[in-house]
Parts: sequence; structure tokens; C-alpha cells
Amino acid sequence: MITIIKLDPTGAEKLRYTGTILARRAYGIVIEATWKQPDRDLGYIRFETGDRFVEHFYSNRWFNIFAIANKEGVHKGWYCNIAEPARISTDTIAQVDLYLDVWINPTGTTLLLDEDEFESAILLSKEQRTGAREGLRELQQMLEARQEVFAHISA
Repeated sequence: MITIIKLDPTGAEKLRYTGTILARRAYGIVIEATWKQPDRDLGYIRFETGDRFVEHFYSNRWFNIFAIANKEGVHKGWYCNIAEPARISTDTIAQVDLYLDVWINPTGTTLLLDEDEFESAILLSKEQRTGAREGLRELQQMLEARQEVFAHISA
């Protein structure tokens, strides 16, 4: 098991949960976690108790990618957090969330989320804003090129 800690831009803890390590990579880690909170309907996706999250954290990229499937294994899509590169240790993953998020449905259609919150956030440093924009560009390029976790989306 590994503990995932989501931080706000000031470094304050927003969320803590545990997952199972699926793979360690040179520049990241892949974990599996189960949605244990009450069901949450975001309008474009509904997180439900038992949903399986395969979470890709990177120590060299300004985002993470969560592949989400229901408890029967049906793929719902990807939720991507624009965030500082993850700090990965033996038993924890800590990552600073930078407000911007991207939802990608199973066909590859994207929805940029929380752009207003990102633009109006006075707590973000210039480095965080630059890194967030770089991360968003890199994530969009990965999706367009159907690379890595997006490889099986048909063009």
C-alpha cells in the first residue's frame, strides 16, 4: 500500500487516501485505488462507490492521469489533474494540485475544467502557472498522438 496526499498550492493537505502499487517507473508510479466516498455526480461523470481508479503519477510532468472504470470493469474515461510533478517516496505520493483539470471521455473528447478557478487563483506562483500551462499542453499532445494511456482510443 501507498498513501497519496493531495496538497493545495500553499502545501496544505486537501485529501489523503491509500492505493496499491501496480508499477514503479523511472519517472513515476502507477497505483490502483477504489472510490470509497459517497457517489458524486459532476455532470459529465459520476463517481460511484467501487469505481476503480488506475492512477499515473509522474515526477517529471505537471499532471497526473486517472483511468476510471466502474466496479464491473467498464471504462468511464480519464480524469487528469494539472499539478506539480509528484514527489514519490517508498510509502507516499505527494502532489500539489493547480486547480486545472481535464476530463477525457472514452472516445477522446475533452472537457477543460476549473479554468476560471485557475485564472483567478492568487495563491499560484509564476512558476506554478507556467508549469500548469506546460502540463496542459503536454497532456493535450499525448492525447492527440494517442500515446501511453491514450493509445487505445480510435482516431
